[in-house]
Amino acid sequence: MTVGVLEGRLRAGEFAVTSEITPSLSADPQALLDKALPMRGLADAVNVTDGASARAHLDPLAAAGMMVAHGMEPVLQLTCRDRNRIALQSMLVGAAALGIRNLLALKGDDPKAGDQPDAKPVFDLDSNRLLATARAIRDQGRLPHGRAVGGRAQFFLGAADAPIDPPPGWRPDALLAKIASGAQFVQTQFCMDVGVVRRYLARLSEFDVAQQLYFLIGLAPLASARSARWIRKHLFGSIIPDALIERLEKAADQRLEGHRICLELMHELRGVPGVAGVHLMAPLNEAGVRAVISEFRAQQSPLD
Repeated sequence: MTVGVLEGRLRAGEFAVTSEITPSLSADPQALLDKALPMRGLADAVNVTDGASARAHLDPLAAAGMMVAHGMEPVLQLTCRDRNRIALQSMLVGAAALGIRNLLALKGDDPKAGDQPDAKPVFDLDSNRLLATARAIRDQGRLPHGRAVGGRAQFFLGAADAPIDPPPGWRPDALLAKIASGAQFVQTQFCMDVGVVRRYLARLSEFDVAQQLYFLIGLAPLASARSARWIRKHLFGSIIPDALIERLEKAADQRLEGHRICLELMHELRGVPGVAGVHLMAPLNEAGVRAVISEFRAQQSPLD
């Protein structure tokens, strides 16, 4: 079984960088390619969101398939919100047929948070059962209820997480359940506090979690102090320290300072035990993501 770029880089112990795009609500393929292709050759893999913010967008399977056809490696996000198990199983088989390797299983935002609050949520499966379904297709060539699946899937299975500063007695039960379901890598919510990351992964190591999952820590090239506050207030689990926001406020060019902060954190996280890479997200600032990855790559040594 061959491996993709992301999986190969992680297995080799190299520091990985992923990013993401949100497909537009457009039937024009060029709209998707205009967002995706500038990331080709920069990120090791690029997430394709699935109905982000509980709103309709171009179907993520179609978007990921177009990216594969144009020489990119996507991470296909699949939410349990919009589809029952039959539809999710069909999408997984479709992903394998299109050569899509990386999957990120998600619960999905409640439709009430979107622009069609009367939409009915499904949640037939949870994210752990979706992971287990993908693993069964990959490893056993069958669906969980036993029906055979033809062809071959080469999935690399991911889950989401939100780091915390672990209090005494805290156990990573949710992550242990994800491992049991088949998770191999984790992409986290924004955590722009290296101290929290260190303490979190140290606690995870006590339960052998950090040794079983590749952790990609969520970062952003923040465009402004206002943007940082919005993320911290509205995106559950986001950690952005007050000191970083104050630094942005004092900067003559807040966007440039956000770029510098992100770059500094990327280099610092490379030295944290258990951190396998970073996942860069920046809604409405995709150019900022490209710029920070480009500079980070330029600053890496030839052995990185």
